[in-house]
Formats: sequence, C-alpha cells, structure tokens
Amino acid sequence: MNDPAKETQATLRVQDLRIRYRADRGWVQAVRGVSFDVRPGETLALIGESGSGKTTLGLSLIRLLPRNARVEHGRILYQQDGQQVDVLGLDGRGLRAYRWNHVAMIFQGALNAFNPVLRIWDQVLDTARAHGMRDRRAVRERITELLRLVQLEPERVLRAYPHQLSGGMRQRVLIALGLLLQPGLLILDEPTTALDILTQRAVIDVLRDLRERFAFSLILISHDLSLAAELADRVATMYAGTMVELASVWDLYKRPLHPYTAGLIRAVPTLHGPR
Repeated sequence: MNDPAKETQATLRVQDLRIRYRADRGWVQAVRGVSFDVRPGETLALIGESGSGKTTLGLSLIRLLPRNARVEHGRILYQQDGQQVDVLGLDGRGLRAYRWNHVAMIFQGALNAFNPVLRIWDQVLDTARAHGMRDRRAVRERITELLRLVQLEPERVLRAYPHQLSGGMRQRVLIALGLLLQPGLLILDEPTTALDILTQRAVIDVLRDLRERFAFSLILISHDLSLAAELADRVATMYAGTMVELASVWDLYKRPLHPYTAGLIRAVPTLHGPR
C-alpha cells in the first residue's frame, strides 16, 4: 500500500503544533506538539476518545478555531503547485482561496448544517459563489455529476429542502458539496455519527469510490475504530492532546505499541465475547 514516490512528498504537513483554549480558570492545552503529514491520495484516520484533541486539530487545518483558541506554536504547510504554503500565515484572500478550493472540511453534526428555509440548490450555489465559482451552468454540471456519484438523484435533491432528505442523503450531499471545488484534501469529522448501520455502509462505500476516482487525500476523524480500519491507510491515536501513535492500519491494529491504543482496540465489542 505504500508508494515510494509518496514518501518524499506530502499534501499537508503539520510540524510541532500546539493549541490551547482560554477557559474561566485559565488556559487549557488542547493539542500538544503534534506532527504528521498526509501523503497524496492517502487516507489518515485520527482516532481517540472525546476531548482528545481530534476536532481541534482538524479545525486548525482550515483555521476555523473558535475565538478562545490560540495556536501557540507550530506550522501547517500545504503543497500547492509545487510550493509549500504556510497556512497559518495566509491573509484573508489567501485563506478564502485555500478553503474549499484546496482543503475542505465536513464538520461533526453537519446533518443540521443546512439552512432549513433554502433549497439544496440555492445553498450549493451560494457556497460556489462565495469561493469564486460564479458560472451557474458549471456549478450545476459539477454538482449533478457529484450527486450521481454519491448515488443520489440530482434533480430531486437539488429541488428539495433539507427536511425532505433523510440523514444519510444529507450526509452524502455534504460529501458532494465538499468536493465541489475539487480540493486536494477532504477532512471528515465523524461522518457516520447518528446514521443507522445500513446508511453507514452506504457512506463508507461512497467515500471509497470517490477517493479512488478523484485521488484526493482524506483525513478521517472518528472514535469508530471499525470505520478507521476500513477506510484508512494509516491511523494516528490521539490522547490528551498528544499523538501517541502513528502507524499503518495493519500494524496499529495487529501490533499496537501504546497502551492507550491497545485499550481502544480491546474495548471494541466482538461477536465472541471478551478478548
């Protein structure tokens, strides 16, 4: 699964990232000296319990941290046209071009992210225009193609209001919307939360097919170890703001080196009772 050509480059590189939040009783460290890279076409899963720093790390990659958060130290470098772009140093215009065009994120709880009083098409068009894609026909053609690829009927979905779509349909619309501007990296935060098991399977199949077709990199943030095992090339374990382990999916699940990773794996229910 490892491609030697990919070893020498990275779509995204994070170096010694440290993030903290201002709380009522002072500063709380959320991310502690995290370093990793994401290779072209690779899926990297971030696993760990709630509060381990996974979502904070994901939000920092597109600079959407809340106002009480501060990046203390570190670098986030994105590979663009053969050049490394310092994400933390981007100005307003550069940041707008970076988001969605190069890196897109689908947030946890995003099933409620749609405006309930606007049709799906209007929201797609607003997103495209906000990021410089103003050709209405081109937007229509692109979203129609993507909706078909995520196994939805474009005309019906684009005419619909959010409440007229099931949770699984809305999740797939969001995946299509995330790929609208053809980003090189897609970040998914808990993409199967609140979905039934059959819908989860449909979403997993869609993600696998899209990644193979468009060859984008993917960061998957999840507490679901089975989802990470099925989609990821490498898996990183987050614990108390620290990345305590990073390995290929096979090595991490078969030979975990950190006790916390081993504990997470042992906690997964099996059909055969206790391990």
